[in-house]
Amino acid sequence: MGPLKGIKVIEFSALGPGPFCGMVLADLGAEVIVIDRLESAGQKSKTDIASRGKKSIAIDLKKKESINLIKDIVKDADVVIEGLRPGKMEKLEMGPSDFFKVNPKLIYGRMTGWGQFGLHASDPGHDINYIALTGALSSIGIKNSPPTPPLNLVGDFGGGGMLLAMGICAALVEVAKSGKGQVIDSAMTDGSALLMSMMYGFYSAGIWIDRRESNLLDGAAHFYGCYECKDGKYVSVGSIEPQFYEELIKRLELDREKFKDQMDRSRWSELKKIMEKKFMERTRDEWCKVMEGGDICFAPVLSLEESINYKHNKERETFIDIDGVIQPAPAPRFSNTPGKIQHSPVEKGKHTREIIKSIGKENLIEELLKSKIIAEG
Repeated sequence: MGPLKGIKVIEFSALGPGPFCGMVLADLGAEVIVIDRLESAGQKSKTDIASRGKKSIAIDLKKKESINLIKDIVKDADVVIEGLRPGKMEKLEMGPSDFFKVNPKLIYGRMTGWGQFGLHASDPGHDINYIALTGALSSIGIKNSPPTPPLNLVGDFGGGGMLLAMGICAALVEVAKSGKGQVIDSAMTDGSALLMSMMYGFYSAGIWIDRRESNLLDGAAHFYGCYECKDGKYVSVGSIEPQFYEELIKRLELDREKFKDQMDRSRWSELKKIMEKKFMERTRDEWCKVMEGGDICFAPVLSLEESINYKHNKERETFIDIDGVIQPAPAPRFSNTPGKIQHSPVEKGKHTREIIKSIGKENLIEELLKSKIIAEG
């Protein structure tokens, strides 16, 4: 079950990118154990999708006895994921050097916004702040208006949790060769900058204007953007290649002579206004009937609810129902070792006894519960 079957991951409870990274690894077959806060024991939310497929132990990190227990848990782990500010884990005596003493093959993944060092390393922040420093936020939105936050997809998830998951997989390959663990400093500033690689390449080549809504891929071009339809819904068009552009103009029944100079930036605004009027002549679904099936690069812009029920997504089972909660299925798809959601989110502390038993401390469970060092869900 999954290409990461047999890999053990210890994830320290957090929000956003760290749990997302752990979810991706769990979906791919890893055993992911979350170190949850003692006071959270018994709490459960089946809509906390990032917690799916994971085990949970509730433990008090403020007590020395707890730290020793965690070190015992880490002894046979492959990966640790933590997302505290730089230096916090070291103060708790759970930094890389502390864990390497008990497990020199450990991969220690550190998920932060600013990174482990640098001017802002100790500052608080959120996705919007991290991508603000890399040119990503500045590049998204309408000109002469504030930048548009792309949800928290670019920093938290794309340049954060997903990139850390990739880094962990790479480190697993390396440790199998060298036998030595290592630290992964995964900063969302670095990750979101990496995601901008193509734009920085264009900028260096002199073909990217450092201003919103002025370029091929940022909504300036009339053939790459979204258009409102008669019913207030939207369609997306991405007809970059000449053959797709030709088909777009044909299906829209526009004047080919007027639209012949596709890459003339000076005319993009003018041509875009013509297309805006054209798309307002029909509803979104009517345009789908006209456009779909042709070599255009076209798709309707769907809401969350519409996406769940869209025919293509239904055929591929892109969304699945787990205990009444509709959610994205594991991705990507493996032909020999497909990923699978192991189970829905569980109560915090549900596996506390099981995990303590696994480190040979079964005889101490009642005492640890009574002393409130651990708790059960």
